[in-house]
Amino acid sequence: MTKIAVNACNGRMGQALMYAIEHTRGVTLTAPLLRSGHQWVGEPLNRQFPQLKSAQPLIDDLEQVANEVDVVIDFSLPDYSLATVKRCAKLQIPVVIGTTGFSYQQKQQLIELSDQIPMVLAPNMSVGVNLTLKVLELVAKAIGRDSDIEIIESHHRFKKDAPSGTALRMGEAIADGMGKVFSEVAAFDRCGKDAIRREGSIGFSAIRAGNIVGEHTALFAMSGEEVEITHKARDRQTFAQGAVRAAMWAAEQPVGHYDMSDVLGLDALFSNGSF
Repeated sequence: MTKIAVNACNGRMGQALMYAIEHTRGVTLTAPLLRSGHQWVGEPLNRQFPQLKSAQPLIDDLEQVANEVDVVIDFSLPDYSLATVKRCAKLQIPVVIGTTGFSYQQKQQLIELSDQIPMVLAPNMSVGVNLTLKVLELVAKAIGRDSDIEIIESHHRFKKDAPSGTALRMGEAIADGMGKVFSEVAAFDRCGKDAIRREGSIGFSAIRAGNIVGEHTALFAMSGEEVEITHKARDRQTFAQGAVRAAMWAAEQPVGHYDMSDVLGLDALFSNGSF
C-alpha cells in the first residue's frame, strides 16, 4: 500500500487528487496538507470536502507525519512547490510535481534536488498528453522543417501561467524532433506592426476563458495541407489519476529525475519499433 501526501490539498487539483486516491486500489491518503497556519488545520477532511469519505484531520506539517508518507504529490505554485521539494529532500521522501510556471532557475534547483530523492517532474500527468508528446516528436522529425508550426492552448480563466507547461513541453518535443534548441525557435510575443512569422519558429497562442480544463493543439502548416494534433482534457481526474500512478511508481524508484515517459515506459515503447 503506497502512502501518499497531497500538498495544497484544498486546491482544484488537490481535491481531484484526494478523490482519485480514495478510488484507486493500492494507495491511501495519509497526509492532506495545507499551508502552515491555515484556518482548516485540524478539521475533518470530509467536513471541508463533502465529496470525500475520510474524516482524518487536515494538517500543515509534513515533518509531523513523515514516517507515514511514502511519496508527496504537489500541484501548487512555484515558490511553494520548491519549498515543499526542499522539505521532501530533507526528509528523504520521493515527490511527484505537477506544478507549472517555474522559472529557469527554479527548474535548475529542482533538478539539483533530484540528486537526493526520486522526483517525477511533469507539467501534465495525463497518459494521452504524454503519448501526444512522443507523437509530436516523430511528426516533427518527418515534416517539421517543411512546416509553419503553431501551438494553441486553452484553459480556464483562473490559470495564472501562459503558455501552459504542457504547451511549452509540446514545443520542446517538436524542437527536439527537428534537432533545434527550443529557446532559439520559440515565439511568444508576436504582436504589433512587425509581427511577421520568423522562419523556423514555433509560435504560441494562449486562450483563457470559462472553465476549460485544458486543450492543446499543434499545427503543422505545409504548402497545400495542414496536420493538426490535438489533445483535450474533459476532467481533472485525467491528471489526478496519472499523478497517482506516478506516485506509486516513484515510491519504488532510486534517486533521480524522471518524467511521465519514464513512468509510462514510453521511451522503450517507441524505441523498440512498436511505433
